[in-house]
Amino acid sequence: MAAKAFTQNPIYSPSLIRDKTPQQKHNLGHFSPSKNTAKRLVVSSSIMSPPIPSSPLAPPSFSSSSQVAPPSRTPAATLPLSRVWREIQGSNNWENLIDPLSPILQQEITRYGNLLSASYKGFDLNPNSKRYLNCKYGKKNLLKESGIHDPDGYQVTKYIYATPDINLNPIKNEPERARWIGYVAVSSDDSVKRLGRRDIVVTFRGTVTNPEWLANLMSSLTPARLDPHNPRPEVKVESGFLSLYTSGERESKFGLESCREQLLSEISRLMNKHKGEELSITLAGHSMGSSLAHLLAYDIAELGMNQQRGEKAVPVTVFSFAGPRVGNLEFKKRCEELGVKVLRITNVNDPITKLPGFLFNENFRSLGGVYELPWSCSCYTHVGVELTLDFFDVQNISCVHDLETYINLVNRPRCSNSAVNKDNFGGEFLNRTSEMMSGMGRRRALQLRNAATNAAYLLCSVSNQMLYYSIF
Repeated sequence: MAAKAFTQNPIYSPSLIRDKTPQQKHNLGHFSPSKNTAKRLVVSSSIMSPPIPSSPLAPPSFSSSSQVAPPSRTPAATLPLSRVWREIQGSNNWENLIDPLSPILQQEITRYGNLLSASYKGFDLNPNSKRYLNCKYGKKNLLKESGIHDPDGYQVTKYIYATPDINLNPIKNEPERARWIGYVAVSSDDSVKRLGRRDIVVTFRGTVTNPEWLANLMSSLTPARLDPHNPRPEVKVESGFLSLYTSGERESKFGLESCREQLLSEISRLMNKHKGEELSITLAGHSMGSSLAHLLAYDIAELGMNQQRGEKAVPVTVFSFAGPRVGNLEFKKRCEELGVKVLRITNVNDPITKLPGFLFNENFRSLGGVYELPWSCSCYTHVGVELTLDFFDVQNISCVHDLETYINLVNRPRCSNSAVNKDNFGGEFLNRTSEMMSGMGRRRALQLRNAATNAAYLLCSVSNQMLYYSIF
């Protein structure tokens, strides 16, 4: 009964137990030192923010006390998107674009986040509907019906389905079939001029159904072996994510191909159709969807699909929202060698971004940063650059993983490092939290928040393993 109740909400699903999970780190309000070489710039908020405007170009609402960061002097922050789109897609690993956050990058993160939200808004979770576990709308109407700003800017070309390879005997009344998980779209002729290139977009929603979150509990590392000519057994990824990506319905005469086969086929078709144009491949995913976006980006680059003879390689970029770790250190290194760019938007209070590898991860690979420990090859490691938010709501803890809240916080005004001590973005929220907690002091509110977050981390880690071994 509890599992069924979870599935009714596409954002706050049982995947909070595990899948919804951020080596560079950049955090968006108060400035604090980081153990990594990069800076940490944090936007703090202690309460869930209001809904974001549907248009990514709509100006954010400013409070009277907000301190806005001065515009960056880098060219990418002052030139139009059509001139700097490669930098926005991560060609320079977003150097000088995050601290302070470039308005153009802020706008693009919001835009891709809105496109991603359509994967939730269009998903039909009504068991009595003919479209149950499919998209409620046709491809021509999905973006419009989802409230996307400028729905004509992209044309949806294909719906993507995933088939969890999970034995559902412990769970009743769950149909064993493929579920709609996202879509492929390509920028229209009119938007090409504004974007500066033809943009191929793939979006992946997070965990919603029972088989998906059960698959995500399969946290053992397994070789990816996506390139048949060079399997690279040292490159390992989480077995549950790989199963979702590669499993299909081959046993059925009219069954769907795997998620991987659907995607590679469509991306190849679009690249051939627009051959000779400036192209980019952008993958946006939330939670479990972020993991699938990582796998697809690695797969495209490993197979050389983004290499065009006599032309520059097509950039492959992942915008990850609340994503978990996906693979080991060799997976991270190989993605970097292949030029895959990943920007991870995370919340420091989101336990899913700490999993898998809550204990053994990139922070426990070496001794003093010099000597590699024996288990380093088996540690989960994040890929790419991290843009970190800091928000928490004592009355709605689930908000720490909410996609809409993530996008909203990115879309709010920032403060510069020099202005942090005078005022920061999270100040007004922190004061509201203190008032809400019956006069409880600010320090006590922070202590309660940190304690709740740490407890959530431990609960998620223990629950994962107990539930996994009890079922399998």
